[in-house]
Amino acid sequence: MSKIKELYLQYKQWFLDTYLNDNTKVLLLKSMIIWFGAFVTGCMAVAYAKLFHIFEGFNEWWFDKNPKMALVIVPILFIIAWRMVVVYAPGARGSGIPQLMASLELANAQDRHLIKYLLSARVLFIKFVSSLTMILSGAAVGREGPTLQISGSVFKIIQDRLPVHWPKVSDRIMLMTGGAAGLAAAFNTPLGGIVFVVEELSRVHIARIRNYVFTGVIIAGLTAQWLNGSYLYLGFPTIDNSGYKVFFMVILVGFVVGTASALMTSLIAQISKIKKRITSKTGNYLMVGFLGLLVAVMMVYFSPEGIGSGKEQMTTLLFGVTKNGSIDMVLARFFAPILSFSSGAASGIFAPSLATGASFGGLIADWFNITGGAFNLLVLAGMTGFLSGLTRSPFTSAILVLEMTDRHSAIFHLMLAAMVGYIAAYAVQRKGMYENLKEDYLIKVKAQQLS
Repeated sequence: MSKIKELYLQYKQWFLDTYLNDNTKVLLLKSMIIWFGAFVTGCMAVAYAKLFHIFEGFNEWWFDKNPKMALVIVPILFIIAWRMVVVYAPGARGSGIPQLMASLELANAQDRHLIKYLLSARVLFIKFVSSLTMILSGAAVGREGPTLQISGSVFKIIQDRLPVHWPKVSDRIMLMTGGAAGLAAAFNTPLGGIVFVVEELSRVHIARIRNYVFTGVIIAGLTAQWLNGSYLYLGFPTIDNSGYKVFFMVILVGFVVGTASALMTSLIAQISKIKKRITSKTGNYLMVGFLGLLVAVMMVYFSPEGIGSGKEQMTTLLFGVTKNGSIDMVLARFFAPILSFSSGAASGIFAPSLATGASFGGLIADWFNITGGAFNLLVLAGMTGFLSGLTRSPFTSAILVLEMTDRHSAIFHLMLAAMVGYIAAYAVQRKGMYENLKEDYLIKVKAQQLS
């Protein structure tokens, strides 16, 4: 053993003397951290997506057997998913993107230790289990937001476990790269991941972070493609953007979905305020169970269109033989994510918001007797405008929908929808949902430190 220890010390000294004095080699060693984190992120994103799909299948199985079972199963699963978050990892609640944003605010010498409440191995595990429990219930939740918190946790874990002598990348760059890699792997949208960092996460000049973010996005995306194969999140819908009528319809859709996204943000905030007034444990159980019961009633007696992440509804609108929107789908896709997200369990709202926007776009197109490729364009415009209004990140929204469908000819229409959606939402409510939730997490984390 003493011989092995001596060899190790000799190697360590050689490593320090030979490598860490060379700036190029230091950069290489720092980059290796990013490469490894991005590879792990890609693997975990694919595993999470596959598990998500499996649990969606389980939900379809039991719901098809006896839909009325939902009146019992859904509230119980809501409570289980919420309770595991409350007991084991409060930072795993909700989407995951606000937690990543809050962690970036805490990435300084004074507050760095607080990040563990939002990004850690425990948060990662509970995020997996709680969100999968929610999708098993049929809740309108997505995996994309949680994937970003999972990827941020992966990069944070790697950063904290590096050997003392290994040169480190700054916490902020690690977290931003983790977020970009997670988004790229979740949607197979590398440009979207990069734009998301620039627009939503970064407060530093892009020149300082471009190498790390670019390589992180590339490796995470390539890993996901290697495991999944090359794919588009929503395929290749046919679009028709000719004529002045479509132009004005895109503006109308953007205005409607932007306003609706602000309303969704406001309703989620109002339910959160009601929940904060409930101080007893029994009251919290009843509140979460009641939210689950409302979702179950909607599933059984109103419309099953609100079940799950909404990808099936988006695919149906874009590729179905009979293209038509319906008020039932709009109401189900609007209220089910609100009730599911407000439960306090791990539940992404990124993909469900895309489905909500798609349902609005389809309904408006149906009202104006728009069919074929123009119908699809308004569905995509609805997705873009709603996501832009909810997140207040119009460039990311337009690029994501563009990459998910490979419809480059629609880029200007998607950007128009994103801009109108953003302006309409801003006119109703100054801050987007993620910004409000980020501030809420910062208050909670710092209050926990004082206590």
